[in-house]
Amino acid sequence: METALPGVQGFLYPNEIELQWSVLIVLYPFITGLVAGAFILASLERVFNVQAVKPTYRLALLTALAFLLVAPLPLQLHLGHPERSLEMYLTPHTSSAMAMFGFIYLWYLMAVLLLEIWLDYRKEIVLRAQSTPGMLGWIYKLMTLGSYNISPQSLEIDDKVGKFITVVGIPSAFLLHGYVGFIFGSIKANPWWSTPMMPIVFLFSAIVSGIAAVLLVYMLISFIQGRKTDMACLDTTARYLLYAFLIDFGLEMLDLIHRIYEADESFKTLDFMVHTQLYTSQVLLQIIFGTIVPIGLLALVQLISLSEAARKGIYVISGLLTLVGIFAMRWNVVIGGQLFSKSFLGYTTYKMEFATREGLLPTIILMLLPFAILWALVKLLPPWQDEAGHSHSS
Repeated sequence: METALPGVQGFLYPNEIELQWSVLIVLYPFITGLVAGAFILASLERVFNVQAVKPTYRLALLTALAFLLVAPLPLQLHLGHPERSLEMYLTPHTSSAMAMFGFIYLWYLMAVLLLEIWLDYRKEIVLRAQSTPGMLGWIYKLMTLGSYNISPQSLEIDDKVGKFITVVGIPSAFLLHGYVGFIFGSIKANPWWSTPMMPIVFLFSAIVSGIAAVLLVYMLISFIQGRKTDMACLDTTARYLLYAFLIDFGLEMLDLIHRIYEADESFKTLDFMVHTQLYTSQVLLQIIFGTIVPIGLLALVQLISLSEAARKGIYVISGLLTLVGIFAMRWNVVIGGQLFSKSFLGYTTYKMEFATREGLLPTIILMLLPFAILWALVKLLPPWQDEAGHSHSS
């Protein structure tokens, strides 16, 4: 039955015609996922002693910091009164998952990521503070926090404390992004979201997207700076990307098989959505081009011997398709979960505007902002030994 409202089919409750969560809420879990995934990649070298990925260790930390600084901004733009977000700190409610995110975010930013970066760079910061003139020198002096002791004993303590923080940071990264899936999975009224698999799927897809992002950033910066890329690092990173991708895809397929087998009263509606409004974003972008193709390309590298140039090209294509696929997954969860009525008798559409507060333009700006921050961080704290002039303490 067609209604008089454009973009609406069948019967919808009045509060379901307009979507409450926009593309900014799609961007938010996508960005936080990149943070968690980048930190997990960094932990491979620091905690699990995977030396092959060492060239990406510091870069992964800086990438995580750049995206973490931007992560709350989509939520702030979405709020009618963004200043009210401070209330989660002033009047904390432990029963609210969203309120608890504020404390998880603050803990992860201040006690984990910033502290680990400071400990890892402290020697370089002190030496630069003593040798760099002008305003930049004062910035380095502020970054020393008054600690100029870079004796071998002091640096050894820094390294031990840094490793401990990384160990603590791994479950913190899981909490940072796992809670997003927890929020969706705990909304019982929406069958598209209400599954205990949601937090786990969100978490592993975050790891996949973060590894892919760091892989692409490493190759891009190496290309811009004319630096020879470490193929052992690229191959190892791509291999871990494949492992995480296989687990993520397996979990998503397990959830899909469970839905098909259960076939409750919502199944026909969800199946109709997948074959109509979400066909392009879910079947084509998320599953085929965003999952199966990159997994196939990454597996091809493991099965046959290819030249360095061919492997680099495959890694670039796989990384880009992976990010597209993970973003499509976030889109299908957030937007797709709002396109059908709780009555299962009606459907609506989502029209994204361009220059509005929650339109395409702010989304593009927020997506580009972390890369601008990362560029500044790489200039301030070069992630490689020869640029910093000093060896990595770990």
